[in-house]
Amino acid sequence: MARAAVILAAGMGTRMKSARPKVMHMVAGLPILGHVIAAARGAGCSVIVVVTAPDGDEVRAYAQAQGAETAIQDRQLGTGHAARCAHTVLGTFDGQVVVMYGDMPLVLPGTLEASFAAQETSGMAIVAFRSASTAYGRVIVAHEPFLDRIVEYRDANEAERRVDLCNAGIMAADAKSFFRWAAGLKDGNAQKEFYLTDIPALAKEEGVRCCVVLAQESDMMGVNSRAELAEAEREMQKRLRAAALAGGVGMTAPETVYLSHDTVLEADAQIGPYVVFGSAVHVRSGAEIKAFSHLEGAEVMRDAVVGPHARLRPGTVIGEGAHIGNFVEVKNSRIGNGTKANHLAYLGDAEVGDGANIGAGTITCNYDGFDKHRTTIGAGAFIGSDTALVAPVTVGDGAYVGAGSVITKPVPADALAVTRAEQKEVAGWAEKFRTRKKAGKAKK
Repeated sequence: MARAAVILAAGMGTRMKSARPKVMHMVAGLPILGHVIAAARGAGCSVIVVVTAPDGDEVRAYAQAQGAETAIQDRQLGTGHAARCAHTVLGTFDGQVVVMYGDMPLVLPGTLEASFAAQETSGMAIVAFRSASTAYGRVIVAHEPFLDRIVEYRDANEAERRVDLCNAGIMAADAKSFFRWAAGLKDGNAQKEFYLTDIPALAKEEGVRCCVVLAQESDMMGVNSRAELAEAEREMQKRLRAAALAGGVGMTAPETVYLSHDTVLEADAQIGPYVVFGSAVHVRSGAEIKAFSHLEGAEVMRDAVVGPHARLRPGTVIGEGAHIGNFVEVKNSRIGNGTKANHLAYLGDAEVGDGANIGAGTITCNYDGFDKHRTTIGAGAFIGSDTALVAPVTVGDGAYVGAGSVITKPVPADALAVTRAEQKEVAGWAEKFRTRKKAGKAKK
C-alpha cells in the first residue's frame, strides 16, 4: 500500500527566541526537519508534505530541496487545521498517511512503520509513550491496545492525570478517511482551534478503532526551546555513539566524541577523546583519529593517523598510512599514502604525493586576496621546516626544499631548492656584547 507523510512545521517556535525557524535548528549537523523527513522516507513514504506558515520561505525551500512537497497553513487555526491543509497536495492520494510534528528529530522510521502496520489491521493508529510529565495529553485505553480517548492534561481529572500513557502526536490512517475526518473537525473549544487529537473520536463514530503503538519517550522528544534542543542533541549523540560502537569502532571515551548525522566510521577505526566530526566525514578501517581533532568534509584512508589537535577541512583526503600531526590543518587537499606532516603546518589546495615529508611550520600560500591557487608536491619530496610554498607552484618528485625557504618557482624532480639569505658571522661579537651589558649593569 502506498504511504505518505504529513509533517506539521507551521508553528512559530517563539520559545526558541531565534530568527531562525524552529525546525531549521541543527541536531547532529542536520536541521530538525531533515531528521523528520529522513524518518518518513525510511518508513517507505513515497510522498512527503511539509505544512508551513505563509512566511516560511526558508522551511519550504529546505523541504523542497529534500524532495518533499509543501503546503501552506494560511491561518494559525490549530494542528487539525494544519494537517487539513495538506489536502491540497494529497487530495487524490490513495493509501496510508502518517501525520507528525516537524520538531521531533529523534523519531525513528521503525516507529512510523509500526504505526502503519497497526493502522492496516485496525483502521487507525496513534503513537504513545510512558511519562509522568505534565506537558502531554493522556491516552486513555479502554481495551488494550485500542484507544478510548485523548485528554489534554489541563482538562484531565485526577484519575486521568495519574495515567502515564502520553500522546506523541503521531497518527496513521487511510488518507481519504483522514482528510474526510479532518474536514469535519469543530473549533468548539476555548482556543477556537481545530485539534488533531479530536480525529480519533470522529473515526470512532464511524466504527473505526484506533490502535495505540508504544514508543520510547526519548524517541518522541519535541523541541520547543534552546534547552530542549540541547537535550535532543545529547540524545542523538548517545544514539550515534552507540551505533558506532556496535559497528566495531573503538572509542577511548565515547561520551566526549561528537558525531554528525552522516559520519561514517568503519570497523576498527580508533577515535580518541574529544574528537568532533562535522558533516561528510568518512574514516576507513584501521585509521586513528587522536584527541582534540576536528574533521569535516574529509576522508581518512586505512591506517592513517590524524592528530592530536589536527583539523581537516572540506575536500581533504588523507592517504593510507599517512600521518597528520598536532596543530596541522589540511583543506581541500589530497595527501598521499605514507606522507607525513607531523607538526604545525597548513596545507591548503594542495596535491601531495606518496611518501613526502612536510616539515614543521610549512605552509602553502594558496590565497592572493582574490583566488585560491594549487600547490603540487611530488612523491618522496622533502619540504624543510618553516617553508612557504607560494602557489601556484610545483615541487617535483624526490626534490628537497631547504628549511626557511620561500618557494615561488617550480622545483625540478630530485633538485635542491634553498632561498635563505647567506649566513654571516662576526668573530668575538658575543663576548664583547656580554662584557658591555655586564659593565652597564654594574654601574647601576
